Amino acid sequence: MTPSVPNRRRERGFTLVEIMVVVVIIGLLATLVVPAVMGRLAQGEESKAQADLTAIYSAAQNYALVNKRIPEIEELTEPDSNGHPWIEGGQVPVDPWNNPYEIRRLEGRLRFCVVSWGPDAMPDTEDDMIYPVQKES
Repeated sequence: MTPSVPNRRRERGFTLVEIMVVVVIIGLLATLVVPAVMGRLAQGEESKAQADLTAIYSAAQNYALVNKRIPEIEELTEPDSNGHPWIEGGQVPVDPWNNPYEIRRLEGRLRFCVVSWGPDAMPDTEDDMIYPVQKES
């Protein structure tokens, strides 16, 4: 009898070419997906800021009606006569870009707006968000 030669199994694995193809495909998918996700993230931040502006304006309007003056934003976190803060959380709210909201007085009695400086964190620039929206005259 002849001794049997052990079968040499070819080592299974990925070749460099196969790995490169997978990397290229992942790169192409990333170039399509990442911009869409980042756009949604920015849209979500703007939606959150708009909701915050509306809530702060409503709380400040209620405060102004009760106290006959426009509040500073810090006053909205302090408890009212019933022990409830005007804004929940006990802290001065910040926008999605980590900037404080601002209450600005307008001409007229008890007229004001609430402002977020937007992503650039600079006051009075194009990306500022204001509630209620001011009509240009």
